[in-house]
Amino acid sequence: MSPSLDQVDPEPPHTKEEENLWTNQEGEQLQGLEEMTVHTTKKRFCCSVCKKGFTYKSNLTRHMLVHTGERPFSCSVCKKGFARKSLVKEHMSVHTGEKPFSCSICKKCFAHISNLKNHMIVHTVERPFSCSVCKKSFSRKSDVKHHMPVHTKEKPFSCSVCKKCFAHTSNLKNHMLVHTVERPFSCSVCKKGFALKGNLKKHMLVHTGEKPFCCSVCKKCFAHASNLKNHMLVHTVERPFSCSVCKKSFARKSDVKHHMPVHTREKPFSCSVCKKGFALKGNLKKHMFVHTGENKIHTTMNLDPDEHGGTDTDEQTED
Repeated sequence: MSPSLDQVDPEPPHTKEEENLWTNQEGEQLQGLEEMTVHTTKKRFCCSVCKKGFTYKSNLTRHMLVHTGERPFSCSVCKKGFARKSLVKEHMSVHTGEKPFSCSICKKCFAHISNLKNHMIVHTVERPFSCSVCKKSFSRKSDVKHHMPVHTKEKPFSCSVCKKCFAHTSNLKNHMLVHTVERPFSCSVCKKGFALKGNLKKHMLVHTGEKPFCCSVCKKCFAHASNLKNHMLVHTVERPFSCSVCKKSFARKSDVKHHMPVHTREKPFSCSVCKKGFALKGNLKKHMFVHTGENKIHTTMNLDPDEHGGTDTDEQTED
């Protein structure tokens, strides 16, 4: 009898070779069916607003917060709201100053794993873009632009509250905590409050006089890493700007201006209490402790007019 034209399934195998072929064909059919299932059920849950699809309903629920603006999870310190609990946990490092993610090569630490990931580019890729002043190389052109304020001293980002200026948006963002949030971390000596635990730690050097960051070339020490970084320009770059009086050269034009009071004896910064004048704002700031009862603590601190570390950088967060 001839087989029916409507028959779909092939005839069962009669030999071992035919049986293997049958099994392979059946397996391919099942695999194809599984693949089709993945494609058809992969994103079953669709957002009614932007039509984005999700595999799981929980992901869609979480995504909807983007459109509704709900932020049910808030920071216990500054009350800032977040859409996810994990974001609150990530945000807390802003207040604690913790940096649990460290680079395995240079040991630099970061608050977030994403920052560490971006940093690793420094060690793993070519750096074809270099600074025209100090020749330092970078992996991205944008990094050169970000670096240039070190030389130009430009500070295009200003605080809308106190008008203080910053070289980078990240520094301005950290500074805004001074105006917008509580300061739960207070100094045990002068009771000054800080929004970040890291800033309190930096501030304590004002009282202890410690200068843990030392230059590997001339052994000069500084209270903050940012001051040491600025100082290193003395050893690593050209000094095209010179003083018209003593011919001393500087890496930045602003440093010449900073140096000039040595010759002019100008003292534009005066104490609001005793009216004593100072050539540098940093020296005035140190002098103010005379009136707050902490002058004995500061007798060992450097008041050298050419000291670049005495400027308003004590509480500025580094990039």
